[in-house]
Amino acid sequence: MIPEFGHLALILALGLALVQASLPLLGAWRGERLWMALARPAAWGQAAFLLFALACLGWAFLENDFSVAYVASNSNSALPWYYRLSALWGAHEGSLLLWAVLLAGWTLAVSLASRPLPEQVLAQVLGVLGLLSSGFLLFLLLTSNPFVRLLPQFPADGRDLNPLLQDIGLVLHPPMLYMGYVGFAVPFAFAIAALLGGQLDAAWARWSRPWTLVAWAFLGLGIVLGSWWAYYELGWGGWWFWDPVENASLMPWLAGTALLHAQRATEKRGLFRGWTVLLAIVAFSLSLLGTFLVRSGVLTSVHAFATDPERGLFVLGFLLLVAGGSLVLFALRVPLVSSPGCFGFWSRETGLLVNNLLLLVATATVLLGTLYPLLLDALAGRKLSVGPPYFNRMFLPLMALLLLVLGIGILLRWQDTPRRWLWQQLWPVVAGSLLCAGLVALFGDEADWPVWLVCGLAAWVILASLRALWQTGLRQLSRSGWGMHLAHMGLAVCALGVVLSTQFGLERDLRLAPGDTVALGGYTFEFEGSQAYAGPNFRAERGRILVLDRQQKLVALLHPEKRLYQVQQMPMTEAGIDAGLFRDLYVALGEPLEQGAWAVRVQVKPFVRWIWLGGLLMAAGGLLAATRQRRMKPDGPERAREVWP
Repeated sequence: MIPEFGHLALILALGLALVQASLPLLGAWRGERLWMALARPAAWGQAAFLLFALACLGWAFLENDFSVAYVASNSNSALPWYYRLSALWGAHEGSLLLWAVLLAGWTLAVSLASRPLPEQVLAQVLGVLGLLSSGFLLFLLLTSNPFVRLLPQFPADGRDLNPLLQDIGLVLHPPMLYMGYVGFAVPFAFAIAALLGGQLDAAWARWSRPWTLVAWAFLGLGIVLGSWWAYYELGWGGWWFWDPVENASLMPWLAGTALLHAQRATEKRGLFRGWTVLLAIVAFSLSLLGTFLVRSGVLTSVHAFATDPERGLFVLGFLLLVAGGSLVLFALRVPLVSSPGCFGFWSRETGLLVNNLLLLVATATVLLGTLYPLLLDALAGRKLSVGPPYFNRMFLPLMALLLLVLGIGILLRWQDTPRRWLWQQLWPVVAGSLLCAGLVALFGDEADWPVWLVCGLAAWVILASLRALWQTGLRQLSRSGWGMHLAHMGLAVCALGVVLSTQFGLERDLRLAPGDTVALGGYTFEFEGSQAYAGPNFRAERGRILVLDRQQKLVALLHPEKRLYQVQQMPMTEAGIDAGLFRDLYVALGEPLEQGAWAVRVQVKPFVRWIWLGGLLMAAGGLLAATRQRRMKPDGPERAREVWP
């Protein structure tokens, strides 16, 4: 009966979502306070029912209830309990339920944390979130119900979870990624509420920016965790492959980054109001686009859910309805709003505008490379693969230019910056960056020009941030300022990790028999052989590899594995990694050969951890900035006005 209770909870949650989506919006339009007051209890009830439904599905997994079709398809009695529980979001139906639960959680948080907002505005925000919840709950109940039974006959055991997903990465990566995806619904709802009310002033940006920061930080964490998971789980040693599903998470993160910077200009100076609203719509629409790409069946990817294309049509229709309706409302309302104020060329406003343009061009570049092969196949029947060469050639120069603009923008002032003062701030930064790039070029190679270029740009951003910190005063700087500089330095650290690991990484694929050695990057890898062992639901061969330094001292003992999962008969590679701040030693077993030999991939990857360290610093900066206490009245020309008229 527990799955039936879960199904009933979904139906009740849909009913409350429809109430939340209709009566508060009508009440805000007609001025009916009782109708507007329904927004909060409807949001609370919807969240409670969805959390109960999630618990019911989790119970079915933990109790091995294989009469539930979703459990039978994605679990097995030999699966460890923690993988059975995380299998809840390991495929389409469960991940969509997680999406709905997180959306209800964000709605609940908004209803609790936005009490100072006028009742009419809060009703509009919660009403828009209710509309989104209604769409996803209809999708769940009509096409993707996770509680469907296999009765009267059902398997005695399950098909097992995809071996790729039997990892700690499944426990952490999807919830973090979805927190970011779903979180962009909140600034979207604030933007639509501002359009409905016809008041695109600085207030809505002030109230929506903390939610944007948190969503952006969680999406960044999800991307970092996904990159780390692919690095050690897939056995190829790469951290990014420009896979279409990877791109689906990168695009809303880039648009969200642009949105954060535009919101700052709107909040501080009352500028770029219409542009900021448009970015809020674009960021959430790209989140929905990612959902469509993953669930439509149009992609072939280790990340995609292989589902019925009809479900993809539902998501596509929902995406067109949300994005199209929002853009129509935007077109009707924006001409009524103007952004007062002016600014000079050497001003922070100009820096934020250029930042936005670069980020949106980068987003469009990734979008074109992701969708063009799909459109070409659908319209002309031609197959075309767009891979890393395209993205590296188009995307990376934009990021280098962004670092350059960032180093200047950090030091600019609002409205205008005196040239002499700006040069006084810039010349130590310029000198330090040129010195850093010169040292790298001197001790490197002429062919390594990307290395010294990125090292100079990274030094440029870090030195500019430190200069700004020194100029402002460490004690006087707000949490928002600390978060901003931490995120900017995280971007520089990530860029260093990308270039240094790519340019100086070493790799060899070879045959190793017991007793064989290979020298690579100043280390000696000695293969001692492999040994069979049995896991809870797999059989494996575990290699033993000694790593010695130049003095023949033991550095690490690596145990790469080759596993065969018994239910699905699927082989998997578990890399042996010795991680360090400045280098990783990476060994993966390929196929077994004659006389106890194996095909082995050996890699030395310098500074690869800096990629994820930079990502963590950016996310930490976003979360720190989100904790800033916001005043009830905006800055600049809007200071004398109330937050919401």
